[in-house]
Amino acid sequence: MADYPVMFTVRDTVSGNGFLAGVTLTGRAIMSREEDGKWWVYGVRPAAIAESGETPQEAFMRFRNSYKNVLFDFAEGSDKYENFRESVEAFYHQPDQQEDNRWLGAFRALRCGEVKAEPPFFSTLPKEDPDKRPTQIGVERLDKESTRYTSADNVSDYFVMAKAA
Repeated sequence: MADYPVMFTVRDTVSGNGFLAGVTLTGRAIMSREEDGKWWVYGVRPAAIAESGETPQEAFMRFRNSYKNVLFDFAEGSDKYENFRESVEAFYHQPDQQEDNRWLGAFRALRCGEVKAEPPFFSTLPKEDPDKRPTQIGVERLDKESTRYTSADNVSDYFVMAKAA
């Protein structure tokens, strides 16, 4: 079974103990169909999250919800915004070298043509060069008095596959 290197951007608003935070993640994951017949998503950035589903979409939705629950747990355990931000950033920066290497291997296999995007899901995903979509995390306090919000602050979930060439 092939591994597919995917990239995504998600933004969440998280209520904490006396604060409101916005977390924007541009991450990476590996998607693959395993021997159990299910699709699995393994987090690379952030690592430490893996979820499965009957379809790639269901697996990613469960992965996304697990990630949100991690954020909610950090918010519940933080008595102030700074602790929350530090917890989220530390979680993001804990690499899993094995999954990182697996993602790079999947990307190389896609790039050299060893792996073709499986229809219909992977063949129809937008493709992007990973060098133009670096991973990153942003944690911003949203409940500051001087903050003004506009619809331009909204970030839609974004999901792409690494571009082969």
